[in-house]
Amino acid sequence: MKTTYYSNGKLLITGEYLVLDGAEALALPTKFGQNLIVEDDSEHQIQWKSFDFDHQVWFEDTITFTEIINNDGPKVENVKKTLINILHEAYLLNPDFIDSSEGYKVSTALTFPKNWGLGTSSTLLNNIAQWSKIDAFTLLKNSFGGSGYDIACAQNNTPIVYRLDQNSPTVDLINFNPEFKDHIHFVYLNKKQSSKAAINAYYNNKNEHLAQNIATNDKITAAVINAKTIKEFASAIEKHEIHLSTILEIQTIKEIAFPDFNGVVKSLGAWGGDFIMAISKENPKDYFVSRGYETILSYNEMIL
Repeated sequence: MKTTYYSNGKLLITGEYLVLDGAEALALPTKFGQNLIVEDDSEHQIQWKSFDFDHQVWFEDTITFTEIINNDGPKVENVKKTLINILHEAYLLNPDFIDSSEGYKVSTALTFPKNWGLGTSSTLLNNIAQWSKIDAFTLLKNSFGGSGYDIACAQNNTPIVYRLDQNSPTVDLINFNPEFKDHIHFVYLNKKQSSKAAINAYYNNKNEHLAQNIATNDKITAAVINAKTIKEFASAIEKHEIHLSTILEIQTIKEIAFPDFNGVVKSLGAWGGDFIMAISKENPKDYFVSRGYETILSYNEMIL
């Protein structure tokens, strides 16, 4: 028997970092994601194989049920150790998917390059949660941690407003399909940013004005969602960048790398890597290509 699971990737448009403390975040599921195919096997083990978007194997190993049950992975941090930890936490939430099985063959396949930062981990977590019939948000909490907005994107096919209410996820599906989306592009910065490291940096810089900062964020998020024109949208996005720059005490990505860009540039998710959003009247492809950034996707190419 073969069963296939699929989860969407994600982009966080507003609320980065502050979403960890209950702020509202606009997040968009992407047309890119990851599937997971499970087949029955034997020998009380999992033969695991992971494929990148180009069908190349980037991870392959065998994991025994004993390693999963006891969380007995390698001593050093590597892909196998991380995977065993996720499967162990899934096992604790529902032992039946291991205890009642003779073994599995599992393959995963990304539809985007894994260094893009669109949710390699979150799509995997959500797929494993579907397979093991457990709550994906609980699995995230017990393994990687984080706000969970990426899990919400993995599970939904429309834009969402996400927030934590007393540490419980709240997901509102919204109708966000701006008429000016042809003026929005997404540019890959040629490097993967560590979400865990970025979150730690945020906590180190978090100050006593948290409630005020959340209120400002939520007001800006509403302005982004309700913008009727590209001018209103760009203005709200620019305010968001300035606000978060002040909180994090670091320069915006436009100040650092694109000061001469004729438009607005916004970091997405963990500041300093992965994708940025560029808003401009003209197609910005030539500008970014001339500066060495060749992965530029339109709104329609990226967003589900």
